[in-house]
Amino acid sequence: MNEVTTPLAADLASPAGLDEDSGLRPGTARLETAQQFASVVAGISSGTVAFPLPGSGRTSQRFASLRAVAQSDLCLARLVEGHVDATAILAELQGPTPGPTDRWGVWAAEPPGEGVIAKRTDAGWRLEGVKQYCSGAHSCTHALITATAEDGRRLFAIRTGGPGCRPVKGTWQAIGMAGSDTPDVRITDLPAVPVGGVEAYVRRPGFQHGGVGVAACWYGGALAVAEPLRSAAHGNPDPHTDAHLGAVDVELHAAGALLDRAAAEIDEDPHDHSATARRRSLRVRAFIEEVCSAVLSHVGRATGAGPLCHDLRHARNVADLGVYLRQHHAEHNLAELGRLIARPEDER
Repeated sequence: MNEVTTPLAADLASPAGLDEDSGLRPGTARLETAQQFASVVAGISSGTVAFPLPGSGRTSQRFASLRAVAQSDLCLARLVEGHVDATAILAELQGPTPGPTDRWGVWAAEPPGEGVIAKRTDAGWRLEGVKQYCSGAHSCTHALITATAEDGRRLFAIRTGGPGCRPVKGTWQAIGMAGSDTPDVRITDLPAVPVGGVEAYVRRPGFQHGGVGVAACWYGGALAVAEPLRSAAHGNPDPHTDAHLGAVDVELHAAGALLDRAAAEIDEDPHDHSATARRRSLRVRAFIEEVCSAVLSHVGRATGAGPLCHDLRHARNVADLGVYLRQHHAEHNLAELGRLIARPEDER
């Protein structure tokens, strides 16, 4: 089973909020995660924590850092991943330079619903509408947000926290990923700065590289979920427990190797001249989603209800990972991958 040896893993080895009083209450989890988020961003700004840009030649270090945060706390990883993804997007699309204390999110989900409309006015771009699934809605100082303009879908940089950007109360009822603070946000006549052109956000190679980064977070969560199984096998030898641990080790080893290979391929072709980035992202995300699902199953079958009922950290890890994995679109993504394999010209 892969070990996390980065300094970041040690820094985050004992996340706050795992005492008896905090439980799984969404409000408490949100405040705890926000404090940790600010601490990690401060570490990034000071240079004590590194998330190299994807394609910079150190993508494996980026994925290892994401994995380490996720192994410590998946809700924190969701916010940190959004922040470092935003900084990569801003660098790639020549957007505003983040300040040292800025905490950025990427609010780009577009499920059915009202959505956000962008209008160009004499005073500049203004946004209006409701954006769903805005992670870090209460703790981010800025966000990159997608909106529909007359000429198509665009990406904008916004400031959060003012009267024109308000989380909608009661729209994030999750137990899993409660601390990720991902409610709907009501946008009202909000000034915005365009980042890139129409569809530039999704057409850039970094969109696919970022998708692999999310899978690195899932992988870190699976490593954390596996810990009670590892402890059980060490403390109470049993052939069935050993068999489950062996199966989990195979899955996690393969997932780690795949992420390492993906990192190397991204560094070899950061601008996707080979037009294979989408296939790589779909493959990695699908495989790691299956690995995580297998780990959840093996650990549950091997350890029973005990860790879920008596180990708060494990209960949170299991609940968080189950929700986080649903960022993968399952058969929809598999169908897209099959289409690209059958008709690779569609990828260009």
